[in-house]
Amino acid sequence: MVTLFLIYIYRFFSTDKVSIALFKAARTFHLFCSRAINRPVHLNSSAKVASLLKMPQTNKFKSAGASSAAHPHVQILNVSNGLRALLISDLSGLDGKTEDDEDTEEEEEEEEEGEEAEEEGDSGEGTDEESEEEGDSQDSDFEELDEDNDRKKKKGSEKQSAAALCIGVGSFSDPNDLPGLAHFLEHMVFMGSEKYPSENGFDAFLKKHGGSDNASTDCERTIFQFDVQRKRFKEALDRWAQFFICPLMIEDAIDREVEAVDSEYQLAKPSDSHRKEMLFGSLAKPNHPMSKFCWGNAQTLKTEPREKNINVYKRLREFWKRYYSAHYMTLAVQSKESLDTLEEWVREIFSQVPNNGKPKPDFSDQLSPFETPAFNKLYRMVPVRKVHALTITWALPPQEKHYRVKPLHYIAWLIGHEGTGSILSMLRRKCWALALFGGNSETGFDQNTTYSIFSISITLTDEGFQNFCEVCKGHQSRPSILLHFLLLLQTDPIEYVEDICENLQLFPKEDFLTGDQLMFEFKPEVISVALNLLTPEKANLLLLSPEHEGQCPLREKWFGTQYSEEDIQQHWRELWAGDFDLNPSLHLPAENKFIATDFTLKTSDCPDTEYPVRIMNNDRGCLWYKKDNKFKIPKAYVQFHLISPVVQKSAKNLVLFDLFVNILVHNLAEPAYEADVAQLEYKLVAGEHGLVIKVKGFNHKLPLLFNLIVDYLADFSAAPDVFSMFAEQLKKTYFNILIKPEKLGKDVRLLILEHSRWSTIQKYQAVLDGLSVDELMEFVSSFKSELYAEGLVQGNFTCTVSFLTKLQFKKLSVEVPVLFRVVELPQKHHLCKVKTLNKGDANSEVTVYYQVTALVKLKGCEDTHLGEEVNRNWTEVVTQQYVFDRLSREIDALKLMTKAELVNWFMGHRGEGNRKLSVHVVGYGEEGSKMSLYGEVSKLTFLPASTLLASVTTITDTQAFTSTLNLYPYHKILK
Repeated sequence: MVTLFLIYIYRFFSTDKVSIALFKAARTFHLFCSRAINRPVHLNSSAKVASLLKMPQTNKFKSAGASSAAHPHVQILNVSNGLRALLISDLSGLDGKTEDDEDTEEEEEEEEEGEEAEEEGDSGEGTDEESEEEGDSQDSDFEELDEDNDRKKKKGSEKQSAAALCIGVGSFSDPNDLPGLAHFLEHMVFMGSEKYPSENGFDAFLKKHGGSDNASTDCERTIFQFDVQRKRFKEALDRWAQFFICPLMIEDAIDREVEAVDSEYQLAKPSDSHRKEMLFGSLAKPNHPMSKFCWGNAQTLKTEPREKNINVYKRLREFWKRYYSAHYMTLAVQSKESLDTLEEWVREIFSQVPNNGKPKPDFSDQLSPFETPAFNKLYRMVPVRKVHALTITWALPPQEKHYRVKPLHYIAWLIGHEGTGSILSMLRRKCWALALFGGNSETGFDQNTTYSIFSISITLTDEGFQNFCEVCKGHQSRPSILLHFLLLLQTDPIEYVEDICENLQLFPKEDFLTGDQLMFEFKPEVISVALNLLTPEKANLLLLSPEHEGQCPLREKWFGTQYSEEDIQQHWRELWAGDFDLNPSLHLPAENKFIATDFTLKTSDCPDTEYPVRIMNNDRGCLWYKKDNKFKIPKAYVQFHLISPVVQKSAKNLVLFDLFVNILVHNLAEPAYEADVAQLEYKLVAGEHGLVIKVKGFNHKLPLLFNLIVDYLADFSAAPDVFSMFAEQLKKTYFNILIKPEKLGKDVRLLILEHSRWSTIQKYQAVLDGLSVDELMEFVSSFKSELYAEGLVQGNFTCTVSFLTKLQFKKLSVEVPVLFRVVELPQKHHLCKVKTLNKGDANSEVTVYYQVTALVKLKGCEDTHLGEEVNRNWTEVVTQQYVFDRLSREIDALKLMTKAELVNWFMGHRGEGNRKLSVHVVGYGEEGSKMSLYGEVSKLTFLPASTLLASVTTITDTQAFTSTLNLYPYHKILK
């Protein structure tokens, strides 16, 4: 198969058709943009922004292309110490007043009283990571359905204020004798400052005021970012800036923070993507910075330095002084303040950042790091997960200078098209591949000043892996349609400023806002130069498969990845250079019928409402509707939950349901791909109690996509070879879930707590027992015969819109609850301790669950885009609670709650009579490294409690434990 792919690429690139195809792609881009905004658009449509940015720095201006719901003003600022900043005044048409400005003096006093205690608190680091764990109380049913909510909501009634700072230094600057020092410094600067000495005071301050923070170290850049309530933004800026002005970096904290860095390293070790990167980096020239160990761990930052008498603290201070200099820094701030106010704050606070006057680190002279004999070979790797995958990679000259053309974007579209006539289409028909991705991620690993990579990654089936070495007849590749329309919608401020502060490092001032997104110029000659470098003889091949276990004698130094190295076979090379027949199944895509042309905002045909209203209700379902009059964009969301009584009847039924949804998605992949290209998105989810269908995008052609999905659902079919392919793939999917400690811990916890729940282990066993196509089709027929369809339509639609007309079904013969009943735990501490199912993973997972009588979750702040509002409403629909004003009710309730009441409530649930369940998943130590990575996962190994927990009640048989417990009624908070 590798021959097949390399021939596609090589032969296509050698033809004259590429220029024609790229011209068509660029022309399509122009046409789509023109239709989208009803006026002529050029690829350099940011000319207005560019001309304004060339004005003197004291000028302010509106950013071009902003949506009607928000008109942020921006200003470039050069601070006296060399730091550059972009100020974003996000007034959103307000008069400058918000609810937060109207806080009473009493509230201010209460907050001030807590400041001293806050400074003494130890909140720990990683507020972002911790916030991701919030909301676990509802993860049993619908967490999958809320993946669009990547960020948790914070306290407040308006959009958060945010700031991000990028320093032009990263792991490439690590000293050779202290690998990971740049990453370590990123951690250490947060450990208090001279002005605010509390070690974790900043995190505590953010948590108290609804904020979060994060930081990351890349090859040549380090980025810090935070967000917080607007009224606390200036103080947060000052606290945050002190890390770059006068951080304490207390020597006593060195060992603690080394453990935090080592913990990140240990968590990354079971990741196949990180393992691939480390293995790839090891192929670079020995003295090139790409060959460095960027993560750092206890070995490189503590053990070895002590053995070599290296003073890590002294070197850390020297590194900060040398590289954390103002003239290396770019800052982006966004808040609902005037530009004058933001300028005053930034000058006042950030002018104190020191400037050492030394030249910025420059690695641009270390080009071609992968021009080595080791690169152009075949590497076989043993993955952690059960997956077959092929990655073909080329190392190219740095492409950042071509950002106005973005040549790799065109090539990625040419290779990665997934519709009819594409490479992936043909491979899917052969049942050889499940997915194909091509391109450059533009991270520091993929693109820096020394090289850029272009890679093609294919997820293979078992049959595809077996055909890897087959000599295939060549086929001519074909270009895909290029469709990209940049619509500047409301985004989360912390994400936006993170992107912008990095753009300030990469692009000239006229392209700060759009340099990473727009294709400004179409230059076939620039694209052709990149194309001509993607030849078979320059490719690196990496093949992942569990089948390689026991056949890979080599080990990567830092992650312990098992791999082997071999020369590319001569007959492959000869085939690449030879002639071959063209494959007629590969062709240009047809006209895209999903491209929207009507972007008018609909006139309401029913009374406007603040929350969704039920516009249809009968014994077969109901439909909720809300017209969007807040964000005023030509987009909409349509979401349905098709509830069926057959899904939860048995573990086998759940497996058949998963198979059904996976094959349905597979069947839709080609016909619905053009919809994805046209900025329409769809998602099918096998929910706990039924099928969830979600579509979103430009409303004009959204019904066309939804009806296509319904058509394929109504006429579902499964070819025998496709069934076999997905049955085998599902087995791998369950295995890959179970080997993750956090997933296994959750599975065990919910198996104990939720009545009638089927565990992933039971599903894995069911698929191992074997399934047939006939059983699947019988299940699907039963599923479609009786349903209750509940939907939500929100956005730029009128209330007369209709869906699900083709799908015919009867009403439910029995009511199907959409939630599980929960067992009532005895009033004592219970422990379920099991061994991890991944023998190569040293990480352990501990979950402590308190069963309480009520829980109020605080989620609030202004929605930054329509999807956030839709997700909140959808949660009410899919749980059949319908309290659409829940957020405001919770905030009102919390305003009435006193600190004493909260403390009493908390203390009352952590005493001797609490209902408490602890689930421990214990990792393997050194003994695990000598075992097979792919051991038995269909059975749990229960462990006894440690001596420190001798008084707890240990659970070693979940079924026996839960069989005698009472059940709570179905839990819904309706008031």
